[in-house]
Amino acid sequence: MTQTTLPPRDVLKGHARNLRQTLGRAGTPISHSTALEHVAHQWGFRDWNTLSDAVPVAAPRAWTLGQRVSGRYLGHDFTGTVRAARRRGPNHVELGIDFDTPVDVVASPRFSALRQRVTFTIGATGRTVEKTSDGQPHVVLDLT
Repeated sequence: MTQTTLPPRDVLKGHARNLRQTLGRAGTPISHSTALEHVAHQWGFRDWNTLSDAVPVAAPRAWTLGQRVSGRYLGHDFTGTVRAARRRGPNHVELGIDFDTPVDVVASPRFSALRQRVTFTIGATGRTVEKTSDGQPHVVLDLT
């Protein structure tokens, strides 16, 4: 018997999005929930909820005070140090970061607003749920 590892939930949702777009272009539009059900059936599950529950949750990453981090904050590269870390549910962590160099969070050339210290909540992917007006996560951490 062959053991198949299920991809992460966001990859499965991407498959559903692609299926929906492909069928829509072919003249057979379907809802996103219907696409999710089709993906579940393709993986041998009776419905999306059953498939979603079967996807293993990655072990939460351990964050330590003083740990060095890097990434992007509001579109700006940064490096910094973890000053606080609190678990917020099984898949989320609230982190406080002190930037090595302050980040200007204003795009206007008329004034600046520098931030040296921020607090945010990230998921297992190292991204915040909160997004800017153009759809980008507020923070994306380099998890390598």
